[in-house]
Amino acid sequence: MRLGAGRFAGLTLDRPLVMGVVNVTPDSFSDGGDFADPDVAIAHGLRLQHEGADIVDIGGESTRPGAAALDPAAEIDRVLPVVSALARAGAVVSIDTRHAAVMRAALAAGAAIVNDVTALRDTGAIDAVRDAGASAVLMHMQGDPGTMQKEPRYDDVVGEVAAWLAARVEACVAGGIPRDRLAVDPGIGFGKTVAHNLALLAATERFAATGLPVLIGVSRKSFIARLSAGEPPKDRLPGSLAAALFAAARGAAILRVHDVAATRQALAVWRAIADGR
Repeated sequence: MRLGAGRFAGLTLDRPLVMGVVNVTPDSFSDGGDFADPDVAIAHGLRLQHEGADIVDIGGESTRPGAAALDPAAEIDRVLPVVSALARAGAVVSIDTRHAAVMRAALAAGAAIVNDVTALRDTGAIDAVRDAGASAVLMHMQGDPGTMQKEPRYDDVVGEVAAWLAARVEACVAGGIPRDRLAVDPGIGFGKTVAHNLALLAATERFAATGLPVLIGVSRKSFIARLSAGEPPKDRLPGSLAAALFAAARGAAILRVHDVAATRQALAVWRAIADGR
């Protein structure tokens, strides 16, 4: 997709959008439960909104490598107060979930986007998004969080991920979700080796050429540390920015990040240089 053409979830795609992450979980890989308390999570979401997040992405179930599934009822209890409060504050809220029941509850509470690591494959997920008139991000993942990093294999990672996402897009359209409410995410770090991740990032333009907005989520992920000096998640900001700017330069429409202010600053400088002013 050429930025400057189109909208997603009511937002104009004339520049890369920044999606700020709020993990309402005790076991997130990136922040270790810093925002597990709903009041703390709400305050953090408001801070990200103030820093310039176009979208605030709220998740109640960790999908880190090796994570076990969470009961949807428990996930709803975690996320609903945060979704409601941030939606009332005027944030464009995304619910990061793979469970249709959580989608329905969050959308009823004011979420505008479903960000699903399983690309709406849960029974009733497509219906939940369609019935709410919501938008959705369809992500590729090989396996599930509990198994995805156990020797992921592809013959052609870019071709296989692109074909899988295209099939999910068609399934969603057939289920009644308009194509212009969909975005795709190649799933960096979800059932991929470092080499797979690098190949997918290098192919961002190929995904953007489909005409759908492309979301790239690289923030604090382990491949950064493996390419560098083994830094812990909170010390991976420089690598996160480098990968995000690379993707933005190749057509990524949405960048999912933990560090909103730093990302907005990096994008401002990059765009000024690119625009020659």
